[in-house]
Amino acid sequence: MIRVVIAEDQSTVLGALAALLDLQPDIQVVAQAHDGEAGLAAVLEHEPDVLVTDIEMPKLTGLELAAAVNEERKRSGLVTKVVVLTTFARAGYLRRALTAGASGYLLKDAPAGQLAEALRRVVQGGRAVDPELAAEAWGEEDPLTDRERQVLRLAADGASTAGIAENLGLSEGTVRNYLSEAISKLNASNRIEAARLAREKGWL
Repeated sequence: MIRVVIAEDQSTVLGALAALLDLQPDIQVVAQAHDGEAGLAAVLEHEPDVLVTDIEMPKLTGLELAAAVNEERKRSGLVTKVVVLTTFARAGYLRRALTAGASGYLLKDAPAGQLAEALRRVVQGGRAVDPELAAEAWGEEDPLTDRERQVLRLAADGASTAGIAENLGLSEGTVRNYLSEAISKLNASNRIEAARLAREKGWL
């Protein structure tokens, strides 16, 4: 029996996913979580075979959650594999998910049977990635560093330079340097345009 934890912040999607997977004779949903932190807690408590997670969630994003599970796997021998299930058909997100240790990346409009098959494949040690995205993913390299991404994300949410500096424990000058680097790398005219371009590419 493949034991699964699902992390998804939209209740209706969460309930539907759990119901669909529970219909499979060899899959059992052992826990459901509405945010990334609860997802990590459920993984540590139940030690499932697979974590199915969305990307955009409160507290921890799906990518941060995948990275945390990957670290736990290295540290304690946790067996849980991660499959990202999202609406974001963006190559940048796929690259970041695989870098974070995810074994699968599928779109929410995929048939339920395809998701079940993907879970079986990753449990057996394989990968399950949307084929069109896989072809696209290795085209354009993500130019941003993790710190530039953090700063740009906060700027996109409307935070001031001082607010970003306080949030990340940096000086305002350092924040301005990160923003300037990100804007330059993305050939943008300002921080808002840079954030928009990065989001469209799946880099933010």
